[in-house]
Amino acid sequence: MSKTAFYNAKVYVEKGVFAEAILQEDGWIKAVGTTGEILSLAGYDAEKIDCGGKTIVPGFNDSHMHILQVGMAMTQLDLSGCKSVEDMIAAGRQYIADHPGIQGIFTQSWNDDMFDPDKKRLPDKHDCDAISTEIPVFLGRICGHSAAVNSLILKKMGLDKDHHTIEGGEVVLGEDGEPNGYLFEAAQAEARLAVPQMTVEDAKMYYGKAMKYAVEHGMTTTQSNDYTTVAPKQIVKAALEDMYADGTAPMRYVAQCGCENMKQAEEFVAEDWGRKVGLMEYGPAKMFKDGSLGARSAMMIHGYADDPNAKGVDRIADSEQMAMIQYFQDHGVTVATHCIGDGAIDVTQKMYAKAAGTENKYRHNIIHYQITDMDMVKFTREHNILVSYQPVFLQYDLHIVESRCGHDLAMQSYCFKTAHDMGIHASYGTDSPVEDCNPLANIYCAVTRKDFKGQPLEGWNPAECVDVETAVDAYTYESAYAEFKEGVKGRIKPGFYADLVVLDKDIFTCDPMEIKDVLPVLTMVDGKIVYRK
Repeated sequence: MSKTAFYNAKVYVEKGVFAEAILQEDGWIKAVGTTGEILSLAGYDAEKIDCGGKTIVPGFNDSHMHILQVGMAMTQLDLSGCKSVEDMIAAGRQYIADHPGIQGIFTQSWNDDMFDPDKKRLPDKHDCDAISTEIPVFLGRICGHSAAVNSLILKKMGLDKDHHTIEGGEVVLGEDGEPNGYLFEAAQAEARLAVPQMTVEDAKMYYGKAMKYAVEHGMTTTQSNDYTTVAPKQIVKAALEDMYADGTAPMRYVAQCGCENMKQAEEFVAEDWGRKVGLMEYGPAKMFKDGSLGARSAMMIHGYADDPNAKGVDRIADSEQMAMIQYFQDHGVTVATHCIGDGAIDVTQKMYAKAAGTENKYRHNIIHYQITDMDMVKFTREHNILVSYQPVFLQYDLHIVESRCGHDLAMQSYCFKTAHDMGIHASYGTDSPVEDCNPLANIYCAVTRKDFKGQPLEGWNPAECVDVETAVDAYTYESAYAEFKEGVKGRIKPGFYADLVVLDKDIFTCDPMEIKDVLPVLTMVDGKIVYRK
């Protein structure tokens, strides 16, 4: 029997309720109460941890991210600091020089919005060719929805002046009518396959690095979309199932399983839906409707204020999307759909309503839910549609959203407090590696609505700031609700999983500006201490 008593602590139970101590037995919370009560229950054989007044919260549960890619980003070419395409070329050449024998370059890390003002342009095949013409070069934008590739990849894909159409994607053409090497959505997803694929051992290494970082920052569950995103699902499944069968993975894992057509949907339902291996399980079907705001591939009803010709990319035809949603629902499967633009949100939630009515008993979810108007938000509440927010997006998006979609629409978007006050089930995640998967940085953005430099001073649209307790609940209880596990997960109460985090500072009383810098001193998953500072 495993027993642990945490005492002399500030234990967050639920909004307005705190306790002093916790007893866990064999991975379950046995009791919560005063220090005296818990120590008397613990017995001689329990490990007793004096928390010295530190704060304990439920383990953070990221409701949408890509943890395999987090591990990949830790080992691959990093272009996040580049201020121009020329910087990218130099970094790529240096990376090849430092890694003799590499078979290809894959990265998802640059951001043209961060380029020097006089050097803002998108890379193309000529820039990628300047890095190498001998190996595949794939330079993905940080958002994961567009990329520049070299001529070798274009050739492998069979793209040329006469063949440049990919359903659900866009192949940009140059003035000569040839593909210029810049790809959006399904086109860039296909291009990834031209880069040599990882092995099962590679995937295990990436997962190991990323999960270590995650638990060190207080994450105890990842709801992750790795299945079919950057590696064949057989590789992903083999790596995960090996790690969870032998107990080497330190956290819980829920697979958001990517399905982009009916064939993949049928395979998922037949092969994986509902399966569990240790602390991992195959969860909802993950679909894509549009792209990203940064890449202007999110679907916008009235187009982009700073580019009227752009309306975004529709990743899947409405008829196929509706058929897949109905198919999943007929088989009892929850659907989670990536929707960033108001056009994607509007279409998708109406399809959910058509399939599920106002009850939405399968808890279909919209991931991101960024650009909205109040009529859409009311529709979401009326039809009990779940939302998975990434508040940390604001630290970048607050600088571009008004230029992309105009002031009035921007003020109705990223509406965290409105959604909470209306009773919408809204969970929090990071979409990492698009942003850091550090939960405390995410909570900081939800509470302050400022970037990491503390700007703007009053917060961007501060009426939508939430309090710390609401943010913690969204990151714990609401993420568990999205999994149908709100009765056993996301709270520190008897009968709940012993997934918890001891923090080095009290986030409920400290200056909100300090929240992003708070760190765990201990993380527990399933009653086991997986990180201790």
